[in-house]
Amino acid sequence: MRIVFFCISFTITILLIVALGTQTWLPLPLGSFLSPQHGIWQNAESLKQDFNDRLRFPQLNGKSTVYFDERLIPHIVADNDEDACFIQGYLHARFRLWQMEFQTYAAAGRISEIVGEQAVNYDKGRRRMGMVYAAENMLKEMEANPISKAQVDNYTAGVNAYIESLATSRLPVEYKLLGYAPEKWSNLKTALFVKQMAQTLSGSSDDLPMTKAKAFFGKDAVKILFPDAPDSLEPIIPKGTFFPPPAIVPVPPPTEDSLYLSKHTNIAGGLQEADKPNPDNGSNNWAVSGALTQSGAPILCNDPHLDLTFPSIWYEMQVTTPTMNAYGVSFPGAPGVIIGFNDSIAFGFTSSERDVMDYYAVQFKDESKTAYKLNGDWSNSQLRVEAIKVKGKPVVYDTVAYTVFGPVMYDNSFPAADEPGTALALRWKAHDPSNDLMFWYYLDRAKNYDDYHDALQYFTCPAHNVVFASKAGDIAIWHQGVFPARWNSQGLYVMPGEDSSYSWQGFIPMEENPHMLNPERGFVSSANQRPVDSAYPYFIPGYYDEYRGIAVNRKLSAMQGITPQDMMKLQNDNYNVFAETARPLLLKYIKEGSLSDTERKYLDLVRGWSLYNNIDERGATIFKLWYDQLEKEIWDDEFDKAGVNRLRPKEGTLIEALLRDSAFSYIDNINTTETETLPDVVTNAFRQIAAKADSLNAVNQLTWGANKNTSIYHLLGKTMMPFARTALPVGGGAHIINAMQHNHGPSWRMVVHLTNETEAYVIYPGGQSGNPGSAYYDQFVDKWAAGEYYKAWFMKRGEGDGDQLVWKMEFDKP
Repeated sequence: MRIVFFCISFTITILLIVALGTQTWLPLPLGSFLSPQHGIWQNAESLKQDFNDRLRFPQLNGKSTVYFDERLIPHIVADNDEDACFIQGYLHARFRLWQMEFQTYAAAGRISEIVGEQAVNYDKGRRRMGMVYAAENMLKEMEANPISKAQVDNYTAGVNAYIESLATSRLPVEYKLLGYAPEKWSNLKTALFVKQMAQTLSGSSDDLPMTKAKAFFGKDAVKILFPDAPDSLEPIIPKGTFFPPPAIVPVPPPTEDSLYLSKHTNIAGGLQEADKPNPDNGSNNWAVSGALTQSGAPILCNDPHLDLTFPSIWYEMQVTTPTMNAYGVSFPGAPGVIIGFNDSIAFGFTSSERDVMDYYAVQFKDESKTAYKLNGDWSNSQLRVEAIKVKGKPVVYDTVAYTVFGPVMYDNSFPAADEPGTALALRWKAHDPSNDLMFWYYLDRAKNYDDYHDALQYFTCPAHNVVFASKAGDIAIWHQGVFPARWNSQGLYVMPGEDSSYSWQGFIPMEENPHMLNPERGFVSSANQRPVDSAYPYFIPGYYDEYRGIAVNRKLSAMQGITPQDMMKLQNDNYNVFAETARPLLLKYIKEGSLSDTERKYLDLVRGWSLYNNIDERGATIFKLWYDQLEKEIWDDEFDKAGVNRLRPKEGTLIEALLRDSAFSYIDNINTTETETLPDVVTNAFRQIAAKADSLNAVNQLTWGANKNTSIYHLLGKTMMPFARTALPVGGGAHIINAMQHNHGPSWRMVVHLTNETEAYVIYPGGQSGNPGSAYYDQFVDKWAAGEYYKAWFMKRGEGDGDQLVWKMEFDKP
């Protein structure tokens, strides 16, 4: 990457000008950008870069040392927690400043300040979603608690100490490309970063397209197309688990059928939704007890699945103070170790996939938006005027009305709804006051299961499946967050905002969230599947993935004498359980006798495929093309007519429907005069993709690895291709344990063996430095792509001058 860096500065300039059709992203004169004294060349680092330093800051209370190993992983040894937070902030800024600040700009809806008017609608969407409002509510809670206030105050001071020391010549290259400079960090920015992660992992709802679908298909049909639980369900908490009666029994309003399910059938008819998070965001985690391992000690594993970017979302580090000794990955932008382990326990996360976001149709009194109808009267709204600064253009103003439900995200001005005078208010759990930083404060210091349990109460949104293992031998998992207690079907569709009885009626008590401690089977696991079966007493809508969970549980159930090496192999497993289910049906119903010789050749590749999505498999590519086309053949006629663009039933829903009923009514194309059968659509879908497969084969793009083209892009996207890595040799895919897709997948892999001397293996697809001119920008990528790991140096006090040490930073008062 360093060699490439010296050749790309002019290329990037040209690419940006061509791609964007403007030079507004490049306000610096070209001479300044290429200046040897101040431009991009100042960002190149020597292969022998020296990171040793002695730093003095008056904000510090004592003396601390940061020991860097050969991978540039910092191991902070501080005399007190406050100094550790300061140093963590300093290091995050030292190696990831542009990344952490850009993400908070995105969260706050301020990207137009950087790139101009093309981002105005994006910024409006973030502001109307109430991102700053949510962060302000979190900030109040953080600063009211003396522990978290000390954390964020010192973290912010550390970030600003680095910013104040930063010369223009050493600004990260992205500031130079885009022509702006960093501003001071604040505690609000940390809250904004946390809310950005909440948006990534809980900021999606299908209420609007589901409302369209209900209007077209009807309530009964929607239940078939979007079932609560699949036939193949293998929940996180095993089937048959007994759940006590619920503490809260939500009661639907008496008007539910007449108002909720009938009125506003076209409220979302022509609405174009704001950008949603990637629906593939998820993760795997599991912990096996000592009864299943070779050593007799538990092993915990985690690999969160997110968009893969440079710089990486994660920054690896160890933090040691008198109250903690934690190792793992942190978020540049927030204090603490987020996924990892300490001297006594290990912990990891998968997204809960629960729906904690609902829309309410609001009727304003007039265009001023100062009053809206509620319970037969007019209720005053709170108006928040958003001033969106736009680079090179006048300020754009947008007025957002806040109701009892939350901010009005959509109205006649953003964008137009179909029913004049009607608006959609957003109720989102992330808006509520919370102090989630306290969860990580206590978890990083936890010694046992009780400490883990006590920490969980602070974890509100986004909700996760939090896996746990300890050296005492306990393993556990808790489906944790603060979830609304809903009546059956509440929140599946847009609800009437004129009636407060449609509001959330309370929250499920933590002890009633699904959880499990030391199960008899010897392991706990989650892979974003539904947490429980239908015996659970609460309605729990969500966006679950079932097949990875099936694959994980099948593997773990068959294992004995488990080693860390077995777990690393499992995290990289490419077996396709979904294809195992779907391929027999496709082969059964295809009219093979009607195929040409060329088409039969491609059919034989699917038939002979190993069901592993390995990089050299052609059958994996043909199967995916075939099934995707089959879905289009079956669903697009009805859903296009319904005006539902982005919503379709899940892949598993279709295959299970066809397995139950080969005459499934949606097989027939409503746009043709003949009646299509399952053999017709299966065969037609294959014929269409066989021609595409032939074209791909002709240019050597038919193998799974070449077709998937695993890539890691810069946060600014494909306009920054010189800073990207493409065509990485990685298998895997959707519904596969190794959930690697084109540019989305395992963003961190961790295997922790909780023996007396903790043994941990870790890797992520990036590097510690955010500087493309550094050897540490993409240092781990090739090893990650090969499915390999580093053994973590879990440093003890007094080991800092050992063989692992490469550099040392000393921090002290002046």
